Amino acid sequence: LVRMKFLQLLSRKPGKLGMLFQIPFCQNRFPYLCLATSTCLYSKKKKVNSYEQVDQEKYKNLVYSVTSYKTSAQTPETILEEDNLLYGPLDKHRPPVKAETKTPKNCVPLINPDKRIPLLSSESNLPLKISLQKTKMPSVTRILQQTMSPQQAFYLERWKQKMIQELGKDGFAEYTKNLFLQGELFHAALESIFLSEEAATKEQREDVAISGYLSSVQHVLKDVSEVKALESAVQHETLQYLGLVDCVAKYRGQLCVIDWKTSEKPKPFLKNTFDNPLQVAAYIGAINHDANYDFQVSCGLIVVAYKNGSPAHPHFMDPNLCLQYWNKWLLRLEEYMDKN
Repeated sequence: LVRMKFLQLLSRKPGKLGMLFQIPFCQNRFPYLCLATSTCLYSKKKKVNSYEQVDQEKYKNLVYSVTSYKTSAQTPETILEEDNLLYGPLDKHRPPVKAETKTPKNCVPLINPDKRIPLLSSESNLPLKISLQKTKMPSVTRILQQTMSPQQAFYLERWKQKMIQELGKDGFAEYTKNLFLQGELFHAALESIFLSEEAATKEQREDVAISGYLSSVQHVLKDVSEVKALESAVQHETLQYLGLVDCVAKYRGQLCVIDWKTSEKPKPFLKNTFDNPLQVAAYIGAINHDANYDFQVSCGLIVVAYKNGSPAHPHFMDPNLCLQYWNKWLLRLEEYMDKN
C-alpha cells in the first residue's frame, strides 16, 4: 500500500519516475565522469599565469608589458640597431693617445756622444754657479707653461679661482708672493749648507718661513755628496733652450740633477709632481750638451719638502726613466716651436 502511494506521488510530477529508473546507470558513470573532470581542472590550474597573483593595480604597466608577449620582441640585433641610433656607431677600437705614440722629429740624444770627459781633481773645486744671461732662447719653465695639457690648465685655473674666492685678489697676490719668497729662501739656505757645510744652518733654522722645509729634507741631505753645480744656468746649444738648475750632485753614489720643491700637500709619488720630471730631463739634456760643463748626467732627483717639517719625499729617476721623460720633453719643445 505504501509503495503504491509512493508511485502515485511520483507519477503526478512528470519526469520524476524516469529519473528514478536512471539512477543506477548514473551511479555507474559518475566516478568516471568525476575523474575525467578533475583531471581537466588540474591541467587548467597548471597553465594559470603566475602574474595574475601580482597586485595588478600597483604594477599595472609592468604586468601588462610582461604578459602581453610570450617572448621578448628585443633581439641582440635590434638592441644594436637601437644603440646605433641613440649613441652612434660602435667604436670597436680606440687608438692610444697620439702624444704617447708620436716620436720627436729632432731625435737628439739625452747623452751627448761627442762630449769628452776630462779627469777631474774634484775635491778642491767649488761647485759651478753660472749666471743666467738674458737671451731670445725660451726657458724650460716657459715652454712647459705654454704647452701644458687642457686638463692640467683647467685644474690650475680652478685652484686659482678657488683661492681668489677665499683670499680675494689682493690676498691671493700676497699668497703667491710669499710662496716664491719661501722658495727663494729655501734654495738660498740649501746653497749655504752645501757651500759652508753646517756653519750657516743655525741662522737659517731660526727662520720660521723655511725652518720646516729644512727639517723636512735633513734625511735626504745625508745621502747627497760631491756637489758640482748650484743655481747654475744651463743651455742646450743644439735645441736652443735654457734653464736654471738647482743642484747637480751625487745622490747615493749616482750623479743627478736635483730639483728642490716645496709643498703644503703630500706628494708621495712621482706622478704627483706633474711636469717636474720633464723639467729635470730637460736640464739633464742641456747639461750634457753645454760646453760649460765637463761632465754628463744620466739620473735625476726631485725632492718635495714640506712646510710642517714632515719627512720630504725624494723621487729618484734612473737613466731609463729619464730617457722616457726626455722624449716627452722633446715633443713638448716641438709643440712650443710650432706655436711660436
